[in-house]
Amino acid sequence: MTGDLYLLDLEQDGLHVQLARGIPKGCLALIEGENGSGKSAISQRLAFAFLKHGFTVTYVSTELTTKGFIDQMDSLGYPILDFMLERRLLFIPVFPLIGRILPRQDFTTRLVKSRNLYDNEIIIIDTFSSLVKEDINHQHDLETISFFKKLCGKSKSFIVTVDPNELKDDIKTLYRSASDVYLSLKTRAIGGSIEHSINVNRFAGAKSHVGDMMGFRIEAGVGLIVDITTVA
Repeated sequence: MTGDLYLLDLEQDGLHVQLARGIPKGCLALIEGENGSGKSAISQRLAFAFLKHGFTVTYVSTELTTKGFIDQMDSLGYPILDFMLERRLLFIPVFPLIGRILPRQDFTTRLVKSRNLYDNEIIIIDTFSSLVKEDINHQHDLETISFFKKLCGKSKSFIVTVDPNELKDDIKTLYRSASDVYLSLKTRAIGGSIEHSINVNRFAGAKSHVGDMMGFRIEAGVGLIVDITTVA
């Protein structure tokens, strides 16, 4: 039943084994974690896998310039320049090369109206909470979720990352409850090292095994490495 999935298999790691081989088409996926928890690394790994399987991706970044994104992906062993040249990957940097833009109160409206963002099959917004934190209110977020869900009905999938410290409790609850896939990332200090883990809180529409929790680390030139034995 892989025709219902946006596949995320990669030979170099076992993430797809733990996440039912892919995310369902037409789903809203939420990746939640504090600063430094690995949200961008997970998003970049997913984007590369989707592209390798022939899908089209739009990636919106609040942190990286286009050159920074290409360099970052290369450093992880996820070369994406050819996908960009083939127009299968649309990368949109929010912050220009010269520096960070000032906070805006209309990003939610601008997101909904920027129709070219949604031409591709999978849309990743990293970090979504940073993009809209100056424009947060219950009505705006209901409208945004409704818009995302409408496009999900056309088999497009959204992956949005959020830092829970940037959102009020009622807004966090709204996005968590609306998401078909909800992953939360945790970090903890063990001895002299930091361990990262992915907690699977919800994975609707899974066609095969979904792990509850898995550890991971990021290595230069290799990218994400999953190790389910690192988490008790």
